[in-house]
Amino acid sequence: MLQYLNRLSQGRGAWLLMALTALILELVALYFQHVMLLLPCVMCIYERCALFGILGAGLVGAIAPATWLRYGAILIWLYSAWEGLRLSWQHTMIQLHPSPFTTCDFAARFPSWLPLDKWLPGVFVATGDCAERSWTFLNMGMPQWLVGVFAVFLLIGVVVLLAQFFQTRRRDLFSAR
Repeated sequence: MLQYLNRLSQGRGAWLLMALTALILELVALYFQHVMLLLPCVMCIYERCALFGILGAGLVGAIAPATWLRYGAILIWLYSAWEGLRLSWQHTMIQLHPSPFTTCDFAARFPSWLPLDKWLPGVFVATGDCAERSWTFLNMGMPQWLVGVFAVFLLIGVVVLLAQFFQTRRRDLFSAR
């Protein structure tokens, strides 16, 4: 199985599938924000940035998957999934155990060289409250679902990283099985 995952990671299809999955999740978040009129909080914006990191990792991996660039994409993938899991867990704890002493910021803090909230305010400006549970599905809020999403991304990323240490075997049509 690890050899199979190694072979998959050396092709564009798996990387593009990962990028497409992250893009669909981003589009769902924008649907919630602009169509259902749910206000994103600062933690939501940071979790959205982590998803953009996974999307970026998929695109970087798809550029040249059979080269060293694949390893950089895996590192971006793992870092983004880890940060997304950490942020969504923290957001879940804020919602499940509200406290006046544990709150999130009023505005997202981006570096001065990357002011995403100024460049794309419709995507990166936070207007909601982190402790408010404005949407649930199967009795779980959005950050709880994101814990699962990022955990799956992280688990698959770790397995793909481990698979890089297993050489792929060539398949010959006429070899004895």
